[in-house]
Amino acid sequence: MALLTGSRGLWIAALVIAIGASGPWWLSVYILGVLTSAYYFGVFAMSWDLLFGFAGEVNFGPTFLIGLGAYGAAILNSTMGFAIPICLVFGVVVALVGGVLLALPALRLHGPYFGLVTLVAVLLLQNAIVIFAHITGGEIGMTVPDVLSISANVNYWYAFGFMVVSAIILFGLSRSAIGLILQASGQDAIEAAALGFNVTKHKLAAFCVSAVFSGLAGGMLVFYLGAASVDTVVDLSIAVQIIIAAVLGGRRTILGAALGAIFLLLADEALRPLGQLNTFVVSAVALAVILFFPDGMLGYLLHGREE
Repeated sequence: MALLTGSRGLWIAALVIAIGASGPWWLSVYILGVLTSAYYFGVFAMSWDLLFGFAGEVNFGPTFLIGLGAYGAAILNSTMGFAIPICLVFGVVVALVGGVLLALPALRLHGPYFGLVTLVAVLLLQNAIVIFAHITGGEIGMTVPDVLSISANVNYWYAFGFMVVSAIILFGLSRSAIGLILQASGQDAIEAAALGFNVTKHKLAAFCVSAVFSGLAGGMLVFYLGAASVDTVVDLSIAVQIIIAAVLGGRRTILGAALGAIFLLLADEALRPLGQLNTFVVSAVALAVILFFPDGMLGYLLHGREE
């Protein structure tokens, strides 16, 4: 991971930011819309990478945290009429509290059980949304009276700026002492505990950070789309897409997770004319990259430079 702070890693990051910042001047409104959604998914993937790539915990239900943040913000805006910033803060609090309540017992489990608990949590959230349809809109979803902006350019800048700031914070955290402890805990929890580190506490901290960014990104996505629904923020297919994006871009790179999410959504849109073959082709490419380049796209570029 030290390579990411080297010249090649910095050049890649600078190039991505430069291309992204120039987008509104040469891209169509339609493509700007696709990228806007992709940037939020990039934050989802980076948040997931912090927990899996460093802490070593496989969260099969990232949409549990995303859904809590999204629906928390949407319900407050729809029922109480609070301003968007207040609703976003409320959504983050809901995601954080829900994440802590889930993580406290789940992190005491070993092996695949943590992943299974997070997966069941998503299913429970889906059922709760349907049961309380009079508040959440059920399977149809719910619209919000307020949106971030009606301008494609403004929405693009919100998403792009949020992704860049999130990447800086998450990458900085991954390079901090906490990040190094998380990585040591993920590789060998017993040895890390023997060295005096509180493994559970640090993993809980990582889960909380993931919850904050996932919940905030989920809320912002809702106020961009103008609606919250199971299909857009909770569905298991969204969770799979996030996981593939993080692994495809490069585990333990943070930036690679965002690049993987952008690549997946752009590829999905470019291959849309293929109809049902669309998903098959994108999945096949993702599978090939994961099989032959286990460090992901960004990991391959960085390690390739080293070799």
